[in-house]
Amino acid sequence: MKKWGTNASCFLPFKSAKITLSYACKREFAMNDKVARYINPYTDFGFKKLFGEEANKDLLIDFLNAVLPLKSKIVSLTFRNPEQLPDNNVDRKAIFDIACTGEHNEQFTVEMQKARQKYFKDRALFYLSFPIQRQAQKGDWDFNLNPVYLVAVLNFTYDENEEKQKIYRLVSLKDQDGEEFLDKLKMVFLQMPLFSLTEPELKTRKDKWMYFLKNLEDFDEIPSILREPVFEKAFSEAEYYRLSPLLQEQYQRDLMAYRDNVNVVETARREGEAKGKAEKAAETARKMKADGVEVSLITKYTGLPASEIERL
Repeated sequence: MKKWGTNASCFLPFKSAKITLSYACKREFAMNDKVARYINPYTDFGFKKLFGEEANKDLLIDFLNAVLPLKSKIVSLTFRNPEQLPDNNVDRKAIFDIACTGEHNEQFTVEMQKARQKYFKDRALFYLSFPIQRQAQKGDWDFNLNPVYLVAVLNFTYDENEEKQKIYRLVSLKDQDGEEFLDKLKMVFLQMPLFSLTEPELKTRKDKWMYFLKNLEDFDEIPSILREPVFEKAFSEAEYYRLSPLLQEQYQRDLMAYRDNVNVVETARREGEAKGKAEKAAETARKMKADGVEVSLITKYTGLPASEIERL
């Protein structure tokens, strides 16, 4: 499927709080005769369009009920302005937050994280501490806390060891015997790159939501298994040509930022792999040289030039 281009010269400047298209960018958009029917949910715009608008609150409620182990289903939510926003631009480009409160004062934070970050688990715990701290009351207070939940949709894999990777990870406070110590803090992590179920394999509502998010931008029509009111509404809200021209431009800006970020991450990964291979080859050559192996053979088996081997 043909997608929008990401030419660096195509820039969407903000002017008087409105988005305007440069001539070059308009021309580039015009050259693309077909775009994805549905928006990318991994963009800030797409994520908040689906889950962060008052009119789509029912979508967020259904999603949370599907992925969280709740004693009772969420019936209503109230959006709040998140006070725990990261202080630096790097975090804001990598993490999109939606904060809301349940009918029983449960505190929910839903995040879309599109890039791996150093100390990822530490950051998740740190930001989750804010909705806990906000519950502090002046004067006499008995420290009775309302439950706090984090749902993090990850567009990367943080489990390094393949055998320990989990698509869905539920984290809670438990003691040494695995028994729950306190039921007021829970974190859910969805490692989306690990999700590979096909339509016939979907069994649970959680499966359906992950399938929807993972493949939304690639759908040309609604899959039969998602032909139910909630998902049909989600598809309708995510349809690109239903957006106003102004919102289309805003989405394209976010989409280009998302693709730039993906390219940066992929480039770093490839460079890291190349560096690792070079270091391994150099170490192998060094050992072979120490064992008296001829330079021609070392070159043959490591791929390193003779001049570099001589310097080892």
